[in-house]
Amino acid sequence: MTDTSRRTFLAGAALTAGVAVTLASNTPASAQAGSGAGSATAPTAADYPKPPYPVEMQPWPGLASRMNPRPDHGETSYKGSGKLAGKKALITGGDSGIGRAAAIAYAREGADVAINYLPAEEPDAKEVVALIEAEGRKAVAIPGDLRTEEFCRRLVAEAADQLGGLDILVNNAALQQTRPSIAEISSELFDDTMKTNVYAPFWLTKAALERMGSGAVIVNTSSEQAGNPSPEIMHYAMTRAAVLNFTKGLAKELAPRGIRVNAVAPGPFWTPLQVSGGATEEKLRTFGSDSPMGRAGQPAEIAGLYVAAADPLLSFSTGQIFGSTGGNGQPA
Repeated sequence: MTDTSRRTFLAGAALTAGVAVTLASNTPASAQAGSGAGSATAPTAADYPKPPYPVEMQPWPGLASRMNPRPDHGETSYKGSGKLAGKKALITGGDSGIGRAAAIAYAREGADVAINYLPAEEPDAKEVVALIEAEGRKAVAIPGDLRTEEFCRRLVAEAADQLGGLDILVNNAALQQTRPSIAEISSELFDDTMKTNVYAPFWLTKAALERMGSGAVIVNTSSEQAGNPSPEIMHYAMTRAAVLNFTKGLAKELAPRGIRVNAVAPGPFWTPLQVSGGATEEKLRTFGSDSPMGRAGQPAEIAGLYVAAADPLLSFSTGQIFGSTGGNGQPA
């Protein structure tokens, strides 16, 4: 075992009405007006916090609900327009961060959504389940360990069974732990990072393709790190480059079957990944300050790209890399 513990999952449940009220009161101030259906005016870049950020580290894997400032996942600002009506989506790492923003957006675009999460992340996952169900969509949470092929296959099968099919797979879950030098990256941590970030998307995709037909979409999460790696997370950056290459190669293979494969490449985003070991305390304080926008992105600001990557109207877009880096460019 490493300091990251086993990647297991627990089934989530919907929030009670009382807890849902608490959720609304805990959302970022910039997004609190309006209903969960997104009647509020979407925050602008000027509304979001800029560094220096408070340095409040958490044990891995961290909770969005305990972050300061709390991330905006689009809980009250994202408006759907039926782009994914009737679709069935499985999102790994859907409890918080970018995965949570994608789950909220997909539900508001009309999709039923299955998410996964770690036991320690159950409070965050419950919020997501409640938000999906508030849109009248089906929410599914499935327990298991992404680092084993057996579970990955079972996860896809169960998600497809409970959702009544599978149209979209979002390979988003990732492990990122900073280390000051290669000498301090243990073989076990390296293996865990590869299993979570590369093996799992490979296994999940193979299983999903057994159930997907023409019109289905696979959306992978890469990173600007794929082309511009930071030395303290070089092992993580390697996996993001692998995912980028996997996306482009698989898109060519599956195009004749009418199945599209795209990737989203985020830059610095304010998520639990950073405050639970993904960044040093020093880097966290100024996180995102080296981007032209001078701040970290909020998950709500990238949700639309996950929708675009899966949107049936963009049927000629496959093997594409949708970037959101605050102006830093993206890997080619």
